[in-house]
Amino acid sequence: MTTLHLRRSHALGLERARQVAAVWMDEAQTQWAMKCELKSSDSQDAISFSRSGVSGTLLVTAEAFELKANLGFLMAAFAPAIETQITQNLDRLLAQGQKS
Repeated sequence: MTTLHLRRSHALGLERARQVAAVWMDEAQTQWAMKCELKSSDSQDAISFSRSGVSGTLLVTAEAFELKANLGFLMAAFAPAIETQITQNLDRLLAQGQKS
């Protein structure tokens, strides 16, 4: 199994970060056919996601987004491309969040 780990610091604060994470979750569900589950607390949100060959968590705090994804055997061959796509999408959403 291959594990991807991405961390992006931000200065959005928790409420704005939650809004960005909601967009990420919607895209994960509609574009990547991920099943997502949100768990919120006062200090952070955790979005668990999964589909065949991929599972992981996006942790959202007032200071950072941290994504950990486990890729199954077949998906591991595409790890570099998957990591690039995830990074580009997350960076795009964070940039949009800073403009709003």
